[in-house]
Amino acid sequence: MTFAEIISIEPFEWRAVLTSLACGGIIGLERQLRGKPVGIRTSALIVLGTYIFIAASMLVSASNAATDPSRIIGQVITGIGFLGAGVMLARDGMVWGVTSAATIWSLASIGVCIAIGYDLIAIKLSLVVVFVLVGVDTMEDYSQALTRGVHKKYQDWFEKPRSEDKPQ
Repeated sequence: MTFAEIISIEPFEWRAVLTSLACGGIIGLERQLRGKPVGIRTSALIVLGTYIFIAASMLVSASNAATDPSRIIGQVITGIGFLGAGVMLARDGMVWGVTSAATIWSLASIGVCIAIGYDLIAIKLSLVVVFVLVGVDTMEDYSQALTRGVHKKYQDWFEKPRSEDKPQ
């Protein structure tokens, strides 16, 4: 057995696996540095798992005309939706983790891009996701207009002293 045969992951491709890990790592690093759920490992595994499911479904459909890989994409999206719902919490009338859930959804879509052969686009989209996560947060820090509404109520809620904290 040759070294090439030992490291072979046919019918999958190392290029796509490494792209999946890189894309998940780019987004996961941003989340992990900010102390958010869905860090580097989780993000890389979501992109990789999505790639494997979609690539496998495309391989099966190539050998069997009765199968449809778009159905697998739909099922992956549904499963990712449940995973995203698992990171959201409701506490004191507020929902937490929606951005993490949306990030999980974006990670899966990047895995689909890799599976259909658009590796460079997947890398670019990973950078766009990081730009949205960091850029909007930065804009909120510097703009009063963006902290109105729900975000303003959220800030006020944390800044108001509770009744048990007030001196009597």
